[in-house]
Amino acid sequence: MDLILGPFSDSELEGLSPEELDLYEALLGENDQDLYPWITARLGDARPGPQALLPILDRVAGFAHQRLARK
Repeated sequence: MDLILGPFSDSELEGLSPEELDLYEALLGENDQDLYPWITARLGDARPGPQALLPILDRVAGFAHQRLARK
């Protein structure tokens, strides 16, 4: 998860709204073994994860997808 969340934080954290920062903080409290499938499944059609975290999960997954597409 460090390879996904680290670059996201470096690039996007400053631009997050206060609400998104709260969601991101809650996201960081989750277990890596839960976060990984919640984020990587978004690269397909699935959207697993807690309902309250869906907006930040989508944003992190979108960032990760764009980052991978550039490589």
